[in-house]
Amino acid sequence: QAHIVESGGGLVQPGGSLTLQCAPTTFSLEYFAVGWFRQAPGKEREAVLCISSSEGRSYYGDSVKGRFTIIRDADRTGVYLRMSNLKPEDTGTYYCAATASGACPDERDRSGAGMDVWGAGTVVTVSP
Repeated sequence: QAHIVESGGGLVQPGGSLTLQCAPTTFSLEYFAVGWFRQAPGKEREAVLCISSSEGRSYYGDSVKGRFTIIRDADRTGVYLRMSNLKPEDTGTYYCAATASGACPDERDRSGAGMDVWGAGTVVTVSP
C-alpha cells in the first residue's frame, strides 16, 4: 500500500512564487513517473506537469510553460513543482500522483486516469 503527501501550498500574491513538494511515505518514486494535477473550484481536474522515470517532461497546457518547472531531488526520492509569476487563474488544489509504469499520461488523459497513487492535495490561492 502506497501513500503520497504534498506540501507547500498557501496564499501568494499575483506574480509571486511557490514550490510544492511531493514525497512518498512508504515507497520510492525513483522508477515512477510523477505528475502534478490541479483542480479549480467548479472546474475539472487537469494535468499540469509530469516527469517520467527517464526524466522526460510533459507540459499539458501553454498557460504554465515558462512559469512552472518539475524536478526530482538529486537522490531521486522526491519531486517538486516550482511555480513563478503566479496568476489568479492558478488558484486551486494541487495533487501529486505517480504511476509505476514510468510513463507520463498522454495529452488526452489530462484527468490523470492511469495514475496509481494520489496524494490528498495542497491548496494554492493566488490573490491580492
